[in-house]
Amino acid sequence: MEPLPSFPEDFLWGTATAAYQIEGAVREDGRGVSTWDTFCAQPGRVRDGHTGETACDHYHRYREDVALMAELGLNAYRFSVAWTRIQADGRGPANAKGLDFYDRLVDELAAHGITPFLTLYHWDLPQALEDEGGWLNRDTAYRFAEYAGHVHARLGDRVAHWTTLNEPFVQMAYGYAMGVHAPGQALLMEALPAAHHLLLAHGLGVQTLREAGASHVALTNNLTPVRAESDSDGDRAAAAAYDALHNRLFLDPVFRGRYPDMSAYGVAEMPGVRDGDLELIAAPLDSLGVNYYNPTRIAAPEEGPDALLPFVDVGITGVPRTAFDWPVVPSGLTELLVGLRDSYSDALPPIHITENGCSYDDEVGPDGTVNDPDRIAYLDGHIRAIAAARDAGVDVRGYLVWSLLDNFEWAEGYHQRFGIVHVDFATQRRTPKRSAEWYRDAITEMRGKSLKRR
Repeated sequence: MEPLPSFPEDFLWGTATAAYQIEGAVREDGRGVSTWDTFCAQPGRVRDGHTGETACDHYHRYREDVALMAELGLNAYRFSVAWTRIQADGRGPANAKGLDFYDRLVDELAAHGITPFLTLYHWDLPQALEDEGGWLNRDTAYRFAEYAGHVHARLGDRVAHWTTLNEPFVQMAYGYAMGVHAPGQALLMEALPAAHHLLLAHGLGVQTLREAGASHVALTNNLTPVRAESDSDGDRAAAAAYDALHNRLFLDPVFRGRYPDMSAYGVAEMPGVRDGDLELIAAPLDSLGVNYYNPTRIAAPEEGPDALLPFVDVGITGVPRTAFDWPVVPSGLTELLVGLRDSYSDALPPIHITENGCSYDDEVGPDGTVNDPDRIAYLDGHIRAIAAARDAGVDVRGYLVWSLLDNFEWAEGYHQRFGIVHVDFATQRRTPKRSAEWYRDAITEMRGKSLKRR
């Protein structure tokens, strides 16, 4: 491989995880039932009936996992808090034992010089709130703000980086529109109120965190550069419609104070918006978290009664693919970042790449190692793509690989391995993969270049 590019000395290098995917201990210390507990218990929802009941047992093994991060030379770690550990039913006083776990985790990170990036919500809504309508219920946004206040009251003295929501598009689309994630509702465009209530929760959460003294608040979106299959008017209109749904529905209100044109979906105006909502949602942020996996290629649907949506995802072809059958297109990350800079200009805050990674069918070899050259190539390509975006003037300040550990991959159960550390789920043995060693050495090389420029 060619020498790696240089980055600023203060650039953050880390990994990311999510509570339900790694913690386990679902019945310990007062944790309540989340929508993912319920979803996993429903036959046919998750591949092979897998659940997050044990996951990576991070709840008990967090010290081992933080030590692994330190050995890899990481200086940032993004994790999420399980809402049901703090409020079993999503409301009321905080559960001290639940907060105690995150208290210990944050202290362990600090002891190893690792900056915590705390995400308040990564899809595991308290089931009690879902029973009252979940994200289709406006009140959930206010419950979220209350929850955010509880977490900040305990951890705000040591956690500087606060993210309100992770990937609200996926929560709305997969959880409420298509039903492939918890809570499993298939409402199609009738799921749009969930989008507004998620963004309202973000706005109320920002307000709560600011009032509590938080100095760095962010939102994390999964974003995709959208490419039309051809230059035809139909394909270009379809691509614009998809971009509005996937990207701009969760960016325009934050950075422009208004929703995008959704008329392609027969929506004249977003449902549920009240006076003052957009002002809350558009409160200034200190950074934007960008999760990137691949571009999207869109064509116009065939006309007829079966065309439920104004677009068809025709897929990216002619490139390598992951075990999840996702296309590997590092240049798409540069395209996305430059596009964000061009679209939102001065309103766009600095960016952290809060997720970027790939799944492959990794196995421990006879010599006890896990050789994953495709992941090494993936990470190398995307780090170079970030450097190219920075060279083009995009203010990117950190890169967090998804994920530290092989984990519970939602509806795929334990069948997709995204970690740079292999987990034997029967024994919970952790084995750093070759990609982890490569990432460690790459960070050392890039930091060395930063020091030489001083």
